[in-house]
Amino acid sequence: MKRNIPQDIDPLKALQEFTSARIAIGRVGTSIPLKQSLDFKLAHAHARDAVYSELDTSNLTDLFKQFSLPVLLLQSKVNNRRQYLQRPDLGRKLHDVSKELLSDYSMETDIAIIIADGLSATAVNENSLGLLLALIPLLLAANFKLAPISLVEQGRVAIGDDIGHGLKAKLSLVFIGERPGLSSADSLGVYLTYNPKPGLTDEMRNCVSNVRPAGLIYKKAAKKILYLISEAFKRKLSGVDLKDNAGLLES
Repeated sequence: MKRNIPQDIDPLKALQEFTSARIAIGRVGTSIPLKQSLDFKLAHAHARDAVYSELDTSNLTDLFKQFSLPVLLLQSKVNNRRQYLQRPDLGRKLHDVSKELLSDYSMETDIAIIIADGLSATAVNENSLGLLLALIPLLLAANFKLAPISLVEQGRVAIGDDIGHGLKAKLSLVFIGERPGLSSADSLGVYLTYNPKPGLTDEMRNCVSNVRPAGLIYKKAAKKILYLISEAFKRKLSGVDLKDNAGLLES
């Protein structure tokens, strides 16, 4: 007996609800459908816009007042966005004028929170407050002493070394906009470095990535960050020697 099975069923269609990746987009002849082609171009435009977006320092400064911490407005050695993209080394260094601002804060602290635009100020503008609201209460409950919050324009990850060292913090925590993808132009990355100082390289850092409502949500990200910070202080190190073993079963 012949079964009447619909021929237009695509077994991959059901998987689309589990991922934002472009799967099961179909085809028209030898090309992809017009809608999917336009969606791809729109996503690419969003990614380009994110790269050239600007940090909303005024709004963020107002929002961060609720944490009762000073907010410092700092700048890397980069002069403009074009130079930022062409000279990553300048984005890793703090401008001399900004270094002088740090000299006003001589009290030793545990953690310096640094918020930099990175490759997506959009990610920072949209996600930094939500993550801070989830994270700062956890840090204070664990009796960590916080340095002023630093807002950095045209900054790269390593600029946290200069700032953490300048603020005499035992650990730097850098929130930064990650390189935009075609399905995530608003992804926030968080890098922690124990004993920050100029000249450190990336193997000395730990990263929690894709922090956003559609990725790693704020509450879970905050718990993961707190775990890594607690382990970093316990072991007095960070980077490749510090693993995220939270939730693993003991053998």
